[in-house]
Amino acid sequence: MTVPLRVTVWNENVHETTEPAVAARYPEGIHGAIADGLAERLPGAEIRTATLEQPEHGLTEEVLAATDVLTWWGHAAHDRVSDAVVDRVRRHVQGGMGLLVLHSGHYSKIFTTLLGTTCSLDWRNGEDRELVWTVAPTHPIAEGVPSPIVIPQQEMYGEHFDIPAPDELVFISSFSGGEVFRSGCTFTRGHGRIFYFSPGDQEFPVYHHPHVLRVLANATRWAAQPDRPRAAPALHQRPEPDWFLDD
Repeated sequence: MTVPLRVTVWNENVHETTEPAVAARYPEGIHGAIADGLAERLPGAEIRTATLEQPEHGLTEEVLAATDVLTWWGHAAHDRVSDAVVDRVRRHVQGGMGLLVLHSGHYSKIFTTLLGTTCSLDWRNGEDRELVWTVAPTHPIAEGVPSPIVIPQQEMYGEHFDIPAPDELVFISSFSGGEVFRSGCTFTRGHGRIFYFSPGDQEFPVYHHPHVLRVLANATRWAAQPDRPRAAPALHQRPEPDWFLDD
């Protein structure tokens, strides 16, 4: 029997509950738009949502243990995320849970903790056009995705992006001012697979864009390791080396 892919879509849900224009753009929240887009593209997947205001931000031990891939969107309330919850998520990622960090989640506690750098960048919030270019066309995350993805309105993110060298660079973006940005990057931490994807500012309807949602669905499949026992790499003491020495 095929085990369904289990996905939790997390969003701080601050802009949607405080700004009427964002609420009109995302009436079910950014998390709702992403969850709907994933459900359409991942038939049979079990998709739940969680938000900041829920107890333990909706990310209890039980929820994370039943999550193959967690997506994370945050912007205005990084400092309100509990350190205990961040540590719990970190432990699950290192044990093999997939993590998709989206747009301004680059400054989230969980992303900076796992990457160990500031994750700072250049930005300009105007109605810029973003072109998302595929630089790894054989990567599973790029399957069925045009190059470039044209996003008519988007916040500009530009280099320098203070992250460790990615395991794989899947997408780079260009903007009207000539800026470029490493917009689709993979990392491994412990046994966990991480994908950062930058398109998705709350001021624009980016999470209704079909090709953006295709990237997120592909990345969810790539990051999921449902058959791996959830355990981080551990310290092991080796036995005496008699097993390979001559008698």
